[in-house]
Amino acid sequence: MNDPTLLIVAKAPVPGLAKTRIAATIGDEPAAELAAAALLDTLETVAALGWPVVVAMTGDLGEAARADEITRALSGVRVIAQRGDGLGERLAHAHADADDGHGVVQVGMDTPQLTVRDYLDAGAAVREGSRVMGPATDGGWWLLGLPDPAEAVVLADVPMSVDDTAAQTERALVTIERLRTVRDMDTWADAVDIAAEIPLSRVAAVVQTVRVSA
Repeated sequence: MNDPTLLIVAKAPVPGLAKTRIAATIGDEPAAELAAAALLDTLETVAALGWPVVVAMTGDLGEAARADEITRALSGVRVIAQRGDGLGERLAHAHADADDGHGVVQVGMDTPQLTVRDYLDAGAAVREGSRVMGPATDGGWWLLGLPDPAEAVVLADVPMSVDDTAAQTERALVTIERLRTVRDMDTWADAVDIAAEIPLSRVAAVVQTVRVSA
């Protein structure tokens, strides 16, 4: 049975534009370094799956932290531009654009602590014809897997980045399986906790550098 496409929805980690809530605590440059590390850690993990990978990117990668390293990491995947006005609409288009007929498992770049097992569990559900979602501690979600990516069109009408985004997404899709709940990297406290989960990661290295220099 064919594997689903792994879709990463990403934003170029440009200083001043990336991780602004974290930047308010540690500064623009370190926040962008942290965002770049999270993207690179995510790309490394999904590469181990052997699935088709599509990255839906927005922003100027040429101005990003670790631009050369990210460019090299993206050389083996298909990169598409995000399109649409709001986040929900961009997600819906990204699902459609990434679809190769075998379903889509979508994540962002804020959960570098995800394991290969997390992705395999989602992929198994999608292959069996089930919709699947990974809820986040803040009320959003960190993964959405759809056997029919055309169903992502409902995301255009779901408010994003609110404390019941996951619940509203679940209602919009009617029937959905839930994976484990994890923490998104939205604040510096989130980053510190996530780094502790993955001590050998790029994210942990950036967190350690920031803490030493503080």
